Amino acid sequence: MTNEEIIQGVRGMLAELLSADPTYFLVDVRIKPTNNIKVFLDADQGVSIAGCAQYNRALYKKLEEAAWFPEGDFSLEVSSPGLDEPLKMWRQYQKNIGRHAEVTLLDNSKIAGILLSVTEDGIVLEETKGKNKKKEVIAHSLLFDNIKQTKIQVVF
Repeated sequence: MTNEEIIQGVRGMLAELLSADPTYFLVDVRIKPTNNIKVFLDADQGVSIAGCAQYNRALYKKLEEAAWFPEGDFSLEVSSPGLDEPLKMWRQYQKNIGRHAEVTLLDNSKIAGILLSVTEDGIVLEETKGKNKKKEVIAHSLLFDNIKQTKIQVVF
Protein backbone atom coordinates (compact mmCIF):
# COMPACT_ATOMS: atom_id res chain seq x y z
CA MET A 1 0.00 0.00 0.00
CA THR A 2 1.14 3.54 -0.66
CA ASN A 3 1.32 6.12 2.10
CA GLU A 4 -1.63 7.96 0.57
CA GLU A 5 -3.74 4.79 0.67
CA ILE A 6 -2.74 4.22 4.30
CA ILE A 7 -3.61 7.84 5.18
CA GLN A 8 -7.04 7.40 3.61
CA GLY A 9 -7.49 4.13 5.51
CA VAL A 10 -6.48 5.79 8.80
CA ARG A 11 -8.92 8.64 8.08
CA GLY A 12 -11.70 6.07 7.58
CA MET A 13 -10.84 4.29 10.83
CA LEU A 14 -10.79 7.59 12.71
CA ALA A 15 -14.12 8.69 11.22
CA GLU A 16 -15.64 5.55 12.71
CA LEU A 17 -13.94 6.06 16.09
CA LEU A 18 -14.75 9.79 16.28
CA SER A 19 -18.42 9.27 15.44
CA ALA A 20 -18.97 8.28 19.11
CA ASP A 21 -17.89 11.77 20.26
CA PRO A 22 -18.74 14.49 17.71
CA THR A 23 -16.91 17.17 19.75
CA TYR A 24 -13.62 15.65 18.51
CA PHE A 25 -12.52 16.05 14.89
CA LEU A 26 -9.59 14.99 12.74
CA VAL A 27 -7.20 17.74 11.62
CA ASP A 28 -4.43 15.84 9.85
CA VAL A 29 -2.71 12.48 9.35
CA ARG A 30 0.97 12.22 8.36
CA ILE A 31 3.25 9.25 7.80
CA LYS A 32 7.02 9.52 8.04
CA PRO A 33 9.31 7.17 6.06
CA THR A 34 9.94 5.18 9.25
CA ASN A 35 6.23 4.19 9.35
CA ASN A 36 5.62 6.69 12.13
CA ILE A 37 1.95 7.66 11.85
CA LYS A 38 1.09 11.06 13.34
CA VAL A 39 -2.56 11.86 13.94
CA PHE A 40 -3.66 15.35 14.94
CA LEU A 41 -7.05 15.61 16.66
CA ASP A 42 -8.82 18.67 17.95
CA ALA A 43 -12.02 19.18 19.88
CA ASP A 44 -14.48 22.02 20.28
CA GLN A 45 -13.66 22.28 24.00
CA GLY A 46 -9.97 21.33 23.74
CA VAL A 47 -8.21 17.98 23.62
CA SER A 48 -7.32 16.12 26.79
CA ILE A 49 -4.36 13.79 27.26
CA ALA A 50 -6.79 11.06 28.27
CA GLY A 51 -8.73 11.60 25.03
CA CYS A 52 -5.54 11.29 22.95
CA ALA A 53 -4.56 8.12 24.81
CA GLN A 54 -8.02 6.61 24.31
CA TYR A 55 -7.99 7.26 20.54
CA ASN A 56 -4.36 6.09 20.30
CA ARG A 57 -5.22 2.70 21.86
CA ALA A 58 -8.33 2.21 19.73
CA LEU A 59 -6.62 3.23 16.48
CA TYR A 60 -3.50 1.16 17.24
CA LYS A 61 -5.69 -1.93 17.64
CA LYS A 62 -7.42 -1.25 14.31
CA LEU A 63 -4.07 -0.74 12.55
CA GLU A 64 -2.74 -4.02 13.93
CA GLU A 65 -5.89 -5.82 12.71
CA ALA A 66 -5.54 -4.25 9.25
CA ALA A 67 -1.96 -5.67 9.00
CA TRP A 68 -0.79 -2.94 6.61
CA PHE A 69 2.73 -3.02 8.05
CA PRO A 70 4.74 -6.26 7.96
CA GLU A 71 5.46 -7.63 11.43
CA GLY A 72 3.71 -4.63 13.05
CA ASP A 73 6.54 -2.32 11.96
CA PHE A 74 4.87 1.03 12.73
CA SER A 75 4.48 3.56 15.50
CA LEU A 76 1.51 5.77 16.24
CA GLU A 77 1.27 9.21 17.83
CA VAL A 78 -2.07 10.87 18.54
CA SER A 79 -1.98 14.47 19.74
CA SER A 80 -3.53 17.88 19.39
CA PRO A 81 -1.99 20.06 16.67
CA GLY A 82 -0.31 22.42 19.16
CA LEU A 83 0.44 26.10 18.74
CA ASP A 84 3.21 25.55 16.21
CA GLU A 85 0.77 24.06 13.70
CA PRO A 86 -1.33 26.40 11.53
CA LEU A 87 -5.13 26.26 11.63
CA LYS A 88 -6.45 24.05 8.84
CA MET A 89 -10.16 23.63 9.45
CA TRP A 90 -13.13 25.91 9.88
CA ARG A 91 -13.87 24.35 13.29
CA GLN A 92 -10.37 25.30 14.48
CA TYR A 93 -10.96 28.92 13.51
CA GLN A 94 -14.37 28.83 15.22
CA LYS A 95 -13.00 27.50 18.52
CA ASN A 96 -10.25 30.15 18.57
CA ILE A 97 -12.49 33.20 18.31
CA GLY A 98 -11.28 35.83 20.78
CA ARG A 99 -7.64 34.69 20.67
CA HIS A 100 -4.64 36.44 19.14
CA ALA A 101 -3.68 35.15 15.72
CA GLU A 102 -1.11 35.88 13.05
CA VAL A 103 -2.36 35.52 9.48
CA THR A 104 0.02 35.15 6.56
CA LEU A 105 -1.60 36.12 3.27
CA LEU A 106 -0.77 34.66 -0.14
CA ASP A 107 1.51 37.65 -0.88
CA ASN A 108 3.44 36.73 2.34
CA SER A 109 2.30 39.88 4.16
CA LYS A 110 1.29 39.30 7.79
CA ILE A 111 -1.48 40.69 9.94
CA ALA A 112 -1.69 40.04 13.67
CA GLY A 113 -4.67 40.70 15.87
CA ILE A 114 -7.67 39.22 17.63
CA LEU A 115 -9.82 36.75 15.75
CA LEU A 116 -13.26 38.36 16.00
CA SER A 117 -15.45 36.13 13.85
CA VAL A 118 -15.52 33.34 11.29
CA THR A 119 -17.87 32.99 8.32
CA GLU A 120 -18.13 30.37 5.60
CA ASP A 121 -15.82 32.42 3.39
CA GLY A 122 -13.32 33.96 5.79
CA ILE A 123 -12.49 35.67 9.05
CA VAL A 124 -12.49 39.10 10.67
CA LEU A 125 -9.24 39.99 12.44
CA GLU A 126 -8.95 43.09 14.66
CA GLU A 127 -5.50 44.68 14.43
CA THR A 128 -4.37 47.36 16.89
CA LYS A 129 -1.71 49.80 15.70
CA GLY A 130 0.03 52.43 17.81
CA LYS A 131 -0.46 53.26 21.49
CA ASN A 132 -2.35 55.72 23.67
CA LYS A 133 -3.66 58.70 21.64
CA LYS A 134 -2.25 57.32 18.38
CA LYS A 135 -3.96 53.98 18.89
CA GLU A 136 -5.83 52.78 15.81
CA VAL A 137 -8.03 49.68 15.64
CA ILE A 138 -8.57 48.16 12.20
CA ALA A 139 -10.96 45.29 11.42
CA HIS A 140 -9.67 43.24 8.49
CA SER A 141 -12.11 41.00 6.60
CA LEU A 142 -9.98 38.24 5.11
CA LEU A 143 -11.19 35.56 2.71
CA PHE A 144 -9.93 32.01 3.23
CA ASP A 145 -8.91 32.04 -0.46
CA ASN A 146 -6.37 34.79 0.34
CA ILE A 147 -4.96 33.19 3.52
CA LYS A 148 -1.77 31.16 3.27
CA GLN A 149 -1.75 30.20 6.96
CA THR A 150 -3.05 31.25 10.36
CA LYS A 151 -1.31 30.54 13.65
CA ILE A 152 -2.62 31.24 17.14
CA GLN A 153 -0.28 33.44 19.16
CA VAL A 154 0.30 33.26 22.91
CA VAL A 155 0.24 36.76 24.38
CA PHE A 156 1.49 37.44 27.91
